[in-house]
Amino acid sequence: MKPTIQLHQLGQSLWLDNITRDLLSSGTLAKYLAEFSITGLTSNPTIFEQAIRNTNAYDADIHQKLEEGKSAEAVFFELAISDLTQAAALLLPIFKVTDSLDGWVSLEVSPLLANDAEGTIAEAKRLYRAANCPNLFIKIPGTPAGLKAIEESIFAGVPVNVTLLFSSQQYLAAAEAYLCGIERRIAAGLDAKVFSVASIFVSRWDTAVKQEISPEYHNRLGILMAMLIYKTYQTLMVSARWQKILQSGACPQRILWASTGTKDPLASDTLYVDALIAPGSIDTVPEKTLLAFADHGKPDGVLPTDGGFAPAVLEEFRREGVDDEALAERLQTEGVASFAKSWEALILLIAEKGRQLAHVDM
Repeated sequence: MKPTIQLHQLGQSLWLDNITRDLLSSGTLAKYLAEFSITGLTSNPTIFEQAIRNTNAYDADIHQKLEEGKSAEAVFFELAISDLTQAAALLLPIFKVTDSLDGWVSLEVSPLLANDAEGTIAEAKRLYRAANCPNLFIKIPGTPAGLKAIEESIFAGVPVNVTLLFSSQQYLAAAEAYLCGIERRIAAGLDAKVFSVASIFVSRWDTAVKQEISPEYHNRLGILMAMLIYKTYQTLMVSARWQKILQSGACPQRILWASTGTKDPLASDTLYVDALIAPGSIDTVPEKTLLAFADHGKPDGVLPTDGGFAPAVLEEFRREGVDDEALAERLQTEGVASFAKSWEALILLIAEKGRQLAHVDM
């Protein structure tokens, strides 16, 4: 049996962390849905920047839209919405048959708004309306400003993918924002069924501490933090507060493992996918990781709901000098900066392509 099928039988959804025009037009995404049990898709500014830089598939649209006087940012969102709604159409049957649990795509608000709650709220609503797509998440980072935007967006009925979460504390803050948004909807007599996922970034932990710890601890911290978050998630799901909103028709805010591509060439290329099988959760994987897992993944077991050995081993990391709470804050801050840098590169790339294409007979 294929590892990807085994993964689904163990209760985990597998999403693809990639989007390009070629992925759609070549039939590759449709193939991944059929052959590798892919049931959703995520994207980010870096993915789009690479897609636009490395192909000419977007050139004609970029040229036309800039000639119409649109800004480079407006052009990007039109390109992204076009790609993502095509992907969403492919995923719509999955969306319907799973009662909206799977079959989603994700579009990120500008990372430059990470510390601007009101700007994020307005942009989330605008993008969701513009896409007019039932299975589209709007990605909002779990920063302090983002938390306010998440609550308000959920209250407004906008499905949200909360990004850049690293620790149990950050996850709990994101879950609180979601809960508050749903509770406000219930109090206002609105439908409680607004979907959300909480994206936990995994591999960046290991990259961050690699030079600071003994080799025996390499490539372990990200998995430990994920195990602790899964324990927190399980505890939250059975709480009286959660059970109350679930009885009102709300849906669980699912855990999504992100940043699951192996960065260390000495480690297994399926390290994080093999280790983070958790019923009810989602794993979004880069294309390279998907192909590796489909070929030789080892979905042998599932995460313990009580955290297992993670608390004890985390104490060993602390003795190695790792301050996990401070590092989680640093990783989130660095993540915002990294996405902002990719965003600025993306917008500059679109503008530069426009200048180049202005001198070419399209």
